[in-house]
Amino acid sequence: MAELQTLLTPRLQAQADQLLAQQQLEISWHGDLPVLLLDRCWLRLQVVTVQRLALTLPPDTSAEAPELVRYRSLLQQGLTELEAQEQCWQEFGREACAEALRRFWLMQEQGNHGWTLPAYLQLLAHYRQQVESPGPTSLPLLVLARPGSNEVHHLSWCWPTTPPMRHTSR
Repeated sequence: MAELQTLLTPRLQAQADQLLAQQQLEISWHGDLPVLLLDRCWLRLQVVTVQRLALTLPPDTSAEAPELVRYRSLLQQGLTELEAQEQCWQEFGREACAEALRRFWLMQEQGNHGWTLPAYLQLLAHYRQQVESPGPTSLPLLVLARPGSNEVHHLSWCWPTTPPMRHTSR
């Protein structure tokens, strides 16, 4: 966690260390595992559970709209852009396709600091792998981008500073 020491005050570092120590006792994946969110502007470390992460920090799912997923699939199958668009209009209707595109471009303009559904799912998959593997377990720490900036949220993994004793019956 050395690279994070420049971001964390001694109080926040102590809070993270305490959570890391508790994390080493976990032996299975569950929704109450902690995820750390660091608001650098206010030097606040928020702890949310895995099951509440998407509610607290909703990922951008606009690119995963069924209309857009189908459009990309049709392009991969070799249809031209026009053919794919017309096929989607037939399957979903023009209004639904237009609304999906509008939502997608709105999110592109507003930005979600790079916090997309694939990024969210990747965090969960990596975290689960960490918890279910033998050895020390890290904690995910999302360093939140400053509001109104073009920055992206940065994912770091906090590791314990000393080798902990873990339950060995994994």
